Amino acid sequence: MRIAITGGTGFVGRNVARQLLDGGHEVVIISRGVDPRGEAPGGGTNPRVKIAPIGIDDEEKLTAAYTGCDGVAHCAGINREIGSQTYERVHVQGTRNVVSAARRAGVRKVALMSFIRARPNCGSPYHESKFAAEEIVRGSELDYTILKCGVIYGRGDHMLDHLSHAFHTFPVFALVGFADRPVRPAAAADVARVIVASLVDGKVSRQTVAVVGPEEITLAEAVRRVASVVGKRPLTFRMPIWFHRGFAWLCERAMRVPLVSTAQVRMLAEGLTEPLPATPMLPDDLAPRTMFTDEQIRAGLPEPKPFGWRDCRCAPIGSETHFVRP
Repeated sequence: MRIAITGGTGFVGRNVARQLLDGGHEVVIISRGVDPRGEAPGGGTNPRVKIAPIGIDDEEKLTAAYTGCDGVAHCAGINREIGSQTYERVHVQGTRNVVSAARRAGVRKVALMSFIRARPNCGSPYHESKFAAEEIVRGSELDYTILKCGVIYGRGDHMLDHLSHAFHTFPVFALVGFADRPVRPAAAADVARVIVASLVDGKVSRQTVAVVGPEEITLAEAVRRVASVVGKRPLTFRMPIWFHRGFAWLCERAMRVPLVSTAQVRMLAEGLTEPLPATPMLPDDLAPRTMFTDEQIRAGLPEPKPFGWRDCRCAPIGSETHFVRP
């Protein structure tokens, strides 16, 4: 089969590409840019990989790129707005383009990676735009699978990457809010496996499903585990949500890839285990099984180093090591 992947050089998109290639399939990588934390496998040498350096804002180019494809893994998204890259433009209009191009190209199925708490009328543009994207896919008349995902971890993610750099930079770590919310971390390989199964094997057809890890822990416990593997012992304490919103506002304006975004503060303040609206969990044969162990954490950690000048938005382009994900 041939599968197109939007955000194909991003964190989850790379994992989907690897699994498809390992299964003998062809992939079309749709991506405006490249995330230097790891390109799609075989991008320059594998004859079963085609790179389409386009964005999801161009329906005509998407239609051409989808020609001959059996399915689309729609993994592109943002967790903060920068200039013209707004939630409305990326999540809503971008998804509308993805779906329209898929219909025109004769693609049979779309798998959308959404967010576990995505819902309408909640006061968060991120949550609302993600839900709007779900509705576009559900109303597309195409076969589809929508994955409402919680915390996803692995090499090149936001959680392990940013926690590691934070622990190498600061001797303290502020937890979000005074109530310790639960999380269920899911390994990126497990999430990619569900996407591949939906597109290749027709699993969970025309369904919206929640995708969470096998173990429920508190955010504080997740932070403690990562710090232990990194070999650091930061002083942890709690700060009110308004403090984190202000800190996130500063991070978004100062950093190329923010330590935390305002959308992520909302996510952590709510908890990341129960889907909204109420959504069924994956069937047992597809449910993530990889535990959030020291071994898994260690495998996903980046090079140990602190945040620095390279991470600032004002740094020269030549010093850049982190790009905003496509």
